[in-house]
Amino acid sequence: MRFTLSSSELNGQLQTLSKVINSKNSLAILECFLFEVANGRMKITASDSETVMTTSIALEDADVEGKFAIPNRTILDAMRELPEQPLTFDVDTVNLTIKVLYQNGMYNFTAMNADEYPQIQPIGEGASVITIDASILSNNISRSIFATAQDELRPVMNGIYFDLTPDSLAIVASDGHKLVRNKNYSVKSESPAAFIMQKKPATLLKNVLGKDGGDVVIKFDNRNAEITFGEGTLSCRLIEGRYPNYNSVIPKDNPNQLTIDRKVLLSALRRVLPFASGTQLIRFHLETGKLELKSEDIDFSTSAQEKIQCDYNGRPMSIGFKGGSLTEILNNLDCEEVTLQLSDPSRAGVIVPTTQPENEEILMLIMPMLLND
Repeated sequence: MRFTLSSSELNGQLQTLSKVINSKNSLAILECFLFEVANGRMKITASDSETVMTTSIALEDADVEGKFAIPNRTILDAMRELPEQPLTFDVDTVNLTIKVLYQNGMYNFTAMNADEYPQIQPIGEGASVITIDASILSNNISRSIFATAQDELRPVMNGIYFDLTPDSLAIVASDGHKLVRNKNYSVKSESPAAFIMQKKPATLLKNVLGKDGGDVVIKFDNRNAEITFGEGTLSCRLIEGRYPNYNSVIPKDNPNQLTIDRKVLLSALRRVLPFASGTQLIRFHLETGKLELKSEDIDFSTSAQEKIQCDYNGRPMSIGFKGGSLTEILNNLDCEEVTLQLSDPSRAGVIVPTTQPENEEILMLIMPMLLND
């Protein structure tokens, strides 16, 4: 079997797929990329047994069919130092030998039997389907993934929750201390459905969708999801279990509202946070038109405070937040101004962009910390 393709295109696809493969695998064949040649294209697959990602490349001078597997380190090392040029693969699928010819030389190495590679289980009949713009999905995942937990006792909190309702698609993440909810009103269904995606496939999607435009189609049932995008697909095992009622923890009545430049608040937080104690407690004191940030560490006799002019017309209030979590929230918003909505010092603070994107509603929540007055 002989075919030709671009070295840089192959290397780019392999670098993306390599993030699927674990450093240690239960099956030796899972350390390989699976290559399948048919109809003038080559499909490449990487798997860790729970997450499977495939992509496709157009071939030159290919009128053959066949499949083979190559250990990921072998092919990645071979491609890494090659400049852009045509590569010709000469594959003996009987003796499992591969010769790669390039401009000034060649590689010889051994393949593995592709028949040993685990097959993807297709999504069953009656699966739910979501179609969403690739850039919107990528942005929603990027905005949410930092808020996922690492909780062995509650694995449902370790993923991103997709909640499809007659009203919208909500993409949610929470670790119990902070919460992100992205609502997209252009994606909805009269048949409510939901699933929890693990962090690894979510991260893979976030990275690959930035390169591909167009629509993404997500098919899912109770156990698995299949995501189709551009020239590739990603299949993954879902987290099983019931996600908490995230809407119930979002305070509805928040009469005290602070509107402030996001970067100004972020810069001030970064200045006072190094002087906080190990709990990272930052005290917010709010009065009309003024915000004061305070931090202190009694054990090391350090403290900091900073005053910022802002738009605030609520009642005077002092409330504590974890500085690191609040910094993460502000870093994962890309708007100019944010509005911090508060009811009282014992209830969560709600942070929203002052101007929401079209057909979307972005909301982030942070639980307060106890102030010792």
